[in-house]
Amino acid sequence: MRAPTDTIIAPLFPSGATWLNGPAQSPISRGRPMLLEFFDYALPNSMRTLPYMVAWHERYGEAGLRVVSVHSPGGALPAHEAPVAAAVERLGISHPVMLDHDLALWNEYENEGWPVRYLFDGHGRLFEYHYGEGGYAETEQAIQELLGIAREPLGPLRPQDAPDALLAAPSEMREGAYSGPYRAGGVWAILDGVGTVRVNGREVSIPGPGAYELVRHENDTAATLDLVAGAGVLCIATCFAPGLAQPTA
Repeated sequence: MRAPTDTIIAPLFPSGATWLNGPAQSPISRGRPMLLEFFDYALPNSMRTLPYMVAWHERYGEAGLRVVSVHSPGGALPAHEAPVAAAVERLGISHPVMLDHDLALWNEYENEGWPVRYLFDGHGRLFEYHYGEGGYAETEQAIQELLGIAREPLGPLRPQDAPDALLAAPSEMREGAYSGPYRAGGVWAILDGVGTVRVNGREVSIPGPGAYELVRHENDTAATLDLVAGAGVLCIATCFAPGLAQPTA
C-alpha cells in the first residue's frame, strides 16, 4: 500500500541495539532506499515472507536497495541472541538484522502483528508498506520505481502467493504436537530444541529452534497428521497454512 503522504519519516534505530551481519544501520544512507521488515523466526507467516526479502536483497542490492530485517519476538520462543543468530544463518539471511528483543522499535512503529514491511525512499520517507503476507508484486514494483529501473519481477515463490490466488481457510492452530485430521495447504510446527520429529512416519531433522514447514500440499487438502517430537525437541504449536481452494464442480 502506498503511503498517504511523503512526510512520514523512518524512526531512528535504537542506540546500542545488537546487529547481525554487519554494523549498525541508519534509516538514511547516501540516498539509498531501505526496505525494512519486522519478523519472528518462530512464526510461520514470517517464514513464508522471508524468502522474498532475501530475494530482493540479492536482486536489488547492487542497484542501491538496502534490506534490513528486525527480529521482534512474538513470545513463542525465547529471543536470545544465540538462537536467533543461528536461525539467521540457517535461513540464508545475509542482509543486516537488528535484534529488537525488548520490542523498542516494534512499539515505535506501533505494529500489531507479524510480519510487516516498510519501504522508505532515499531520504527516509515512507513510500510503501504492507501488513501480513502477500502484496509482493506491489512491493517489488515500488522498489523498482524508487531505484529507477524496470525488469521482470520475481514470480510467486509458491502458488498461494499469486495475486489472483483463491485460498481456503485452513484448520486452526493446535497447541503442542498435534496428531489427527486437518485441512490445509501445509503443516508447520513451532519447535524448540535440537533433534528430530516424526511426521507421518518420516524423520525430519531439527537443527535448532524455529518454525518449520513439515508438510506441503499443492492445494487445500483434507489429510491426517501423525506428529511426534523426538528427544530434545519440544513442539510448542502445530500450525496450518492456507492452500489453493479446490475448484467446485
